[in-house]
Amino acid sequence: MLIAIGSTNRTKIQAVKKICSHHWKDVTFLEVKAPSQVNDQPFSDEETIKGAIHRAQYCLEHTDASLAFGLEGGVAETPFGLFLCNWGVLLTREGKEYIAGGARIRLPEVIAERLRKGEELGPVMDDYSQQTGVRFKEGAVGILTGGLITRDVMYEHIVQLLVGQWKQKRGGC
Repeated sequence: MLIAIGSTNRTKIQAVKKICSHHWKDVTFLEVKAPSQVNDQPFSDEETIKGAIHRAQYCLEHTDASLAFGLEGGVAETPFGLFLCNWGVLLTREGKEYIAGGARIRLPEVIAERLRKGEELGPVMDDYSQQTGVRFKEGAVGILTGGLITRDVMYEHIVQLLVGQWKQKRGGC
């Protein structure tokens, strides 16, 4: 089976590879630099989901993959504050679409204010944590939970939800 991953971010790639390798023995992965066609900092669930859909669609349009994954991180404003959100989409060559979201965590107001002013989460988290490349490692969720939940684990959870839906529709896991 050929599976396309609409990202070059290693945390997203590792999540798809880990989960899918558990479910399928003969699988080949394509890492595709797929555009999200949304803002660099998606600012709602809707925009974040659209970014994931666009990444997966791009993969199907530009590869021969049977399955395509799009994973997108963003933030969502609520009456309780600005929350980190992550969404994933699994598209099949036959036109089936599966969508799943991940855990949420409220961002500290000092981070939220900077995002509301137009900054992107990755650089803000680097500054906040005094590290570089947080988005490619533990992610904001890893920094904010002291490493108890990391970005790759959060994406693994989303990929499990997507694969589970796909397998259930095909007759069970």
